[in-house]
Amino acid sequence: FLNQDLSEWSACRVQPSDNSPRWSTWQAPMRVQQALRCAQQLRAVLQGSTLAAKSLVGPAGHAAAEGLLVRQCMQRPGERSCTFGSIISAGPSRLMIQQGVTTAWRGFAASQTHRAADAAPAAGGAAMLAWRRMCTAAAFTATKHGAQAVGGASAVLPAVQQSLAAGLSHSAAKQVSAWLGFSAAWVASMVVLGGVTRLTRSGLSMTDWKFTGEKPPQSQADWDAEFAKYQMSPEFQKVNSRMTLDEFKFIYWMEYTHRMWGRILGLVFAVPAAYFVARGVVTRRLGTRLGLLFLMGGTQGLVGWWMVKSGLQAPTKEYDTPRVSPYRLAAHLASAFSIYAVLLWSALSLAAPVPQLAAAAPAVQAAAARLRGAAVPLSCLIAITAASGAFVAGLDAGHAYNTFPLMGGRIVPEEYWAIPGWRNAFENTAAVQFHHRVLALTTLAAVGATWVAHRGAPLPPSTHRWLGALAAVTAGQVALGVTTLLTYVPVSLGAAHQANALALFSVALALLHSLRRPLGAATPAARLFTPLAAAATVGVWAVVLRADKGATPLHPAVSH
Repeated sequence: FLNQDLSEWSACRVQPSDNSPRWSTWQAPMRVQQALRCAQQLRAVLQGSTLAAKSLVGPAGHAAAEGLLVRQCMQRPGERSCTFGSIISAGPSRLMIQQGVTTAWRGFAASQTHRAADAAPAAGGAAMLAWRRMCTAAAFTATKHGAQAVGGASAVLPAVQQSLAAGLSHSAAKQVSAWLGFSAAWVASMVVLGGVTRLTRSGLSMTDWKFTGEKPPQSQADWDAEFAKYQMSPEFQKVNSRMTLDEFKFIYWMEYTHRMWGRILGLVFAVPAAYFVARGVVTRRLGTRLGLLFLMGGTQGLVGWWMVKSGLQAPTKEYDTPRVSPYRLAAHLASAFSIYAVLLWSALSLAAPVPQLAAAAPAVQAAAARLRGAAVPLSCLIAITAASGAFVAGLDAGHAYNTFPLMGGRIVPEEYWAIPGWRNAFENTAAVQFHHRVLALTTLAAVGATWVAHRGAPLPPSTHRWLGALAAVTAGQVALGVTTLLTYVPVSLGAAHQANALALFSVALALLHSLRRPLGAATPAARLFTPLAAAATVGVWAVVLRADKGATPLHPAVSH
């Protein structure tokens, strides 16, 4: 019955009832009202979604009675109670639907150029927007009982049941979404602050680490003792031997701020989490996701100290500059990006639990599937390029070959094969910078080609916007990277380049989120994401702790 209704509506909406060339402003509302009659074919979908949205509002008996009424209404569609108007004026989601229809009416009334042939499709689009908003409301409160009560809701409830928002009220889902979005923004600020800490060479100023936090120096004696610890480190002895106490204070406060900013993030995440748990808002699905984030957050702090410790060891070669391991730096950055990605995706999923493609025409879904096939590997390429940038930072490779597009007057630098074996790709300055250049230009070309190939496709408006943003941010990132290289990596441009890399990653995630499969058709990889991510995080703990156990501090003061 649902498929039949949708087919009739599709046929109705493409057959205009008036062939006059144009309307005047005062005629527009009348034409819209006439075209909206076609949208009555959507009443079965709206009724099913209405019940799903109301299933937790009243007692179970009320929901069951409502379900019976809806089934009877679907069987006798000519009755007055089954009209489009009665559906949009009933239920807790009527405001959402009325907003959608009102927006469409205002658009028509303000237009002087609409042809009558466009009346039915556009009005049908208004009804479709209303349906999508109803589906969104249903996603917040749908339950197994609601799914059993009405067969018409079966078009929406597969997405509802797999959504992170399943079992949450509308307001609760919005609150949790805002909290996770704020946490993601905090993580982004941590990434930028970490970049500034690295660019100012402040990361090795604190030679010990405590999980609960370090007490900063309070007196001159405290500062002298802290400076004495730093003076025993390889960085001071080989790079900063002439550093004064005042200069040390600057790099100390930079590193201290970076560490404390991360610990404050723990409170920003933990306190609201406890509040939502106390209110009974956290469902099993949401609780699993939050538990994963807690585990990842703790791992990030451990990986950060693991990275710093590598820079407190004496270099193996006499003329090497003391610096943190580029492998550990890349792991630290990848861990931060992973936490950010999970937070952002979770916030978006709570804000929009039903995929927008659930209400899309077959042609739109086909175009979205084609773009999804390109966007997934494209996002992986963006992530790999960002990871290669961590190796550039870890080796200070941005301070070499400060020309573009050639490196030392050649496309491939002469020193490309300076280190034998696979380590050349990760420890040779020339090779690392060359790879980052190639990956960046490949990303630019791939994003540009994807935008050109899909800019005219019948995609949802939000998807078009994210695709255009991806092309613009990618071009900006390449331009920023080249400028940073040519100017010998000033702190401001280096930090901006890292921040924009995260912005590019964010846009890619938002594009993928707008292309989610309709009706919650989760892939096996999506269903296994949480357990695999948890297993990987535990594996990182094991690797770090094992390496830490076998390490011997260079000096007694340089300890953990």
